[in-house]
Amino acid sequence: MITKKVANVTEALKGVKSGMTMMLGGFGLSGIPENAIAELVKLNVDNLTCISNNAGVDDFGLGLLLQKKQIKKMVSSYVGENAEFERQMLSGELDVELIPQGTLAERCRAAQGGFPAFWTPAGYGTEVAEGKESREFNGKMHILEYAFDADFAFVKAWKGDAAGNLIFKGTARNFNPNMCGAARITVAEVEELVLVGELDPNQIHIPGIFVQRIFEGKDYEKRIEQRTVREKTT
Repeated sequence: MITKKVANVTEALKGVKSGMTMMLGGFGLSGIPENAIAELVKLNVDNLTCISNNAGVDDFGLGLLLQKKQIKKMVSSYVGENAEFERQMLSGELDVELIPQGTLAERCRAAQGGFPAFWTPAGYGTEVAEGKESREFNGKMHILEYAFDADFAFVKAWKGDAAGNLIFKGTARNFNPNMCGAARITVAEVEELVLVGELDPNQIHIPGIFVQRIFEGKDYEKRIEQRTVREKTT
C-alpha cells in the first residue's frame, strides 16, 4: 500500500532550502499550516518567496517569518493586519506582488492542473496589468496571467489518511485545496491522521494523488484574527 505518512514536521520539510518559492494555505488565520511555518522559522531558511492569500499578523502565521527577515518576496492579496509587513514593504526591504484574490486562486489552480497560463479580465486597466499581455475576448479585454512555479506547497486539513486523502473543515477550505498539487512537493498537516479506508470517500475534498507528504500536527492555536463582541446590556 502506498503511504505518504511521515513521522513529524521535521521529516515533512526535508529538502527545504533558502531561496525557494513556497505556497502556504489559509485565509486570514483560518487554516494556516502552523506546524510547517514553525519549522521554517526553526530551520532559519531565508530569501524565501511566499505565495499566500495574506501575510499573517505580527506574531503569528507568516508574521513569524517576517519578524526574522526570512521572506524576500510576498505574493499576496490581503496584507492589512501586519504592521511589520507594512514597515518592510515601505522601507523597500520586502518585495511585494499584490494581485486580485481570484487571480491568486486561479494561478494556484492552473499550476495544479498543469496549465501554463490563462486569460482573465481581473485587473485590466489597473497597475495589475502593467507589463502583461492583453487580448480582447467577446468584446472584453483580458490580461494573461501565468501559473505559479513553486517548490513546496504547505497546506492544513482537518482530517487525512496515510494515502494523503484530505478533508477540510469550514473556512479552512479556502486556498488550501487549490494549492494541493500546485508545487513540486505538497506537504499536508492534519489535525487527525487516520488509517486508509476510515474516511468516507464521498467526503474527501482532495485525493491523495495531489499530496506527497502528510503528518499529524499538534498544538494548534486557532487564533481569532479580530475578536468583536457586543457591549454588555442590562
